[in-house]
Amino acid sequence: MKPDADGGLTMTASEGMEETEGAEGMEGLRNLAGITSDPGEMTRAFSGFPAGVAALSARVHGDPTVMIVSSFAVGVSHNPPMVSFAAQHTSTTWPVLSRARAIGISVLGEAHSDKARQLASRSRESRFADLRTVEAESGAIFLDGAPVWLECTVEHSYPAGDHDIIVLRVLAMRSDDERSPLVWHRRTLKMLGS
Repeated sequence: MKPDADGGLTMTASEGMEETEGAEGMEGLRNLAGITSDPGEMTRAFSGFPAGVAALSARVHGDPTVMIVSSFAVGVSHNPPMVSFAAQHTSTTWPVLSRARAIGISVLGEAHSDKARQLASRSRESRFADLRTVEAESGAIFLDGAPVWLECTVEHSYPAGDHDIIVLRVLAMRSDDERSPLVWHRRTLKMLGS
C-alpha cells in the first residue's frame, strides 16, 4: 500500500497479486487494483449512489426556514415510524431548524427541479421566492407539488464524524404516487425514470 495525496492508502495491483494463490484468486485481486481510501475519491464514488432529495422546513420564531438534504433515508423504523438525514457541523440552518416544534419534510419532485438550488441558496430571504407552500398548525412547512410530505419531530441526534445523524419521528404523512421524485446522482439532480 502507498499513501495517497490526501493521506489515504492505495493498494497497487502488484501488492494484491503477491498475496493470492491460483488463477481465480489472482483475477479477483486484479479487480481490486486501485482500491483507495482517498477522501476525494470516496466523495466521487459516493456521488454515484442515487439519493432522494428532501426539503426540511418550518416556521421558527416567525421566519420560514428551509434546508435541502440529499442524505435523507426512510425506513429507519416502521414502529414507530422514523426517518433520518445527516447534518454537517458547518450548517448554519440546522441549528435554527432544530428548534422548530415540528419539521415538514417535502421529498422534492419534478415540479421542484428548477427550484432546488434556490431552496439551498445562501440567501435565506430568497429561498421561498415564487414557491407555493402549505403550513401546518405545528409550523411545519410543506412544498406544493412534492410526492411525499412528512410532519416530523426530532427524536435523536448522533455524532458521526463531521456530521450529526438526525433521527426524526414521523407524526403524519401524505403521499402522491402520481408525482415522481428527484434524485441526486453524480452531483446532479435527475428525474427518476418510470
